[in-house]
Amino acid sequence: MKTILVTGVSIILGCATIATPAARSQTNSGPGFSHPLENKSTSANDTESERELQTGTALTRRGQFAEAIPHLLAARGKVSNEYAASFNLALCYVGTREYQHAIEILSDLRRDEHDNADVENLLAQAYIGNGRPNEAFAALEKAAAIAPQNEKLYVFVADACTDRQDFALGLRVVDLGLKNLPQSPRLHYERAMLLSQLDQFDRAKADFELAKRFGQETDIGHLAAAHEALLAGDVANTIKFAREGINKGSENPILLIVFGEALLRSGVTPGESGFTEAQNALEKASIERPNDVSAQIALGQIYLASGRLDDAVVHLERARQMQPDNPSVYANLAKAYQRRGDSQRTEQALATLQTLNEAQAEKIRSAPGDRKLGYGGENAGAQDLSQH
Repeated sequence: MKTILVTGVSIILGCATIATPAARSQTNSGPGFSHPLENKSTSANDTESERELQTGTALTRRGQFAEAIPHLLAARGKVSNEYAASFNLALCYVGTREYQHAIEILSDLRRDEHDNADVENLLAQAYIGNGRPNEAFAALEKAAAIAPQNEKLYVFVADACTDRQDFALGLRVVDLGLKNLPQSPRLHYERAMLLSQLDQFDRAKADFELAKRFGQETDIGHLAAAHEALLAGDVANTIKFAREGINKGSENPILLIVFGEALLRSGVTPGESGFTEAQNALEKASIERPNDVSAQIALGQIYLASGRLDDAVVHLERARQMQPDNPSVYANLAKAYQRRGDSQRTEQALATLQTLNEAQAEKIRSAPGDRKLGYGGENAGAQDLSQH
């Protein structure tokens, strides 16, 4: 479900919505506000600082958070629209997982009379990333009090919870959203995915059904049908439902990832039409969601199967940078490096894989029931599609 960037991070840009991996699949529009750069005319548009702000904002919109940070730092304190510079910088820090920096900036914005729903929502995401769930939920409640009908507020914070693997908190977030938006197909889909992560697939089915009913003939309806089938291990119907949505014009990148992953699970091989379909779908999804770990891993698998070892390594290394504790990254990297004849990197990947698997086994043994990994958990490796 996680949507951003960084895999699993969903964020908002100024007063317009921008998301990395999952939320972008639903919309690129904002919550009904204009971008801060559009709200104020400046008398210094030609100054270097204003150009830095414009460059940083453009990079942020493209999800290039690390690249945007130096430009926004150069602009901050020197431009007419300080809110835009500060908010976008905080957004980039969330996207690069520098949560404490984001919290400091957003706390300043709070004190400077910018205590709006966007600031509270992004602050909630930063608190989650920083391991402060109580403060995160309090910030979300403030955002919801300001804009209770804004579905994205709940979706973005729920995705942040999934990224943090705090599925119980994610359920609280979605439940808050469903109190205000009881017929939201996206929130029912989010709830179904969270319940699946908690190994409560039977309970999740009811929310999948509601997501399909309320989202009939929409992107989220097709996605709910396909993802439910995938989690149930029904590869044939996953392919069927995903293909139906795609043929009806859906360009939802998560649906494309589910489609490509299901085709891979079906055993397609290079030269078959299904393999080409999978590659095309995953390449398109990777462009739309460059920070989605699932897309990068699956595309790496595609290239590995077709003998494009250098391309496979590029995408798998990208996934490793985004999610260095994902065992499936190292399982596939070990194969790629072995086939390239790089024994040193092969051994390094295998050693890391063994360490992560041992740590995950201990985590599962000791975890309380409401934090248990279920369907699509880390050990599912490259087949983990629940984190978008």
